[in-house]
Amino acid sequence: MKKVIISILGQDKPGIIAAVSKILFEQNCNIENVSQTILQTEFSGIFIATVSEDLSANDLHEHLTKQLRPLSLQAYVKNLEQKELNTNSPDPEPFIITTKGPDRKGLVANITEIIARHGVNVTNLQAVFKGGDDPNKNLMIYEVDIPKYTDQESLYTELREKAAALGLDISIQHRNIFEAINQI
Repeated sequence: MKKVIISILGQDKPGIIAAVSKILFEQNCNIENVSQTILQTEFSGIFIATVSEDLSANDLHEHLTKQLRPLSLQAYVKNLEQKELNTNSPDPEPFIITTKGPDRKGLVANITEIIARHGVNVTNLQAVFKGGDDPNKNLMIYEVDIPKYTDQESLYTELREKAAALGLDISIQHRNIFEAINQI
């Protein structure tokens, strides 16, 4: 068995997950991971599935495209390359960075540029912008993995300085602390 990654995009409507999962089942695929979300009115789903060696990514793409056409959905399929994990790198620590503030172009770019420069990986990002200057209507939540070798003080200082320059409130917490505080 080999693995493929499948992306599905289109206007949201009931039954998308059911349609995709049925097609994959009919093609003898096993879904291993799914991440889906709705952004405004658009559906976005990513599936990782195991497929038989005799089913090519192109053939699976053709099946998905043909059967999802009535739902006006777009599909993309590619083989998932399995890479060996780098065991020389120490386990990263999970953190949550949140920003609140007025909406403006470049907020995500400015924050993620600093995160990347420090070798930090963004594992999940949720950004909700409702526009205007009400800081409670514009929120970004970055889930990140910070390697143990990262100079956290330097990272935090840069993030706080950039947030202040952009008029953002910023919070940086270990994921365990964030989850404990937000369970109340």
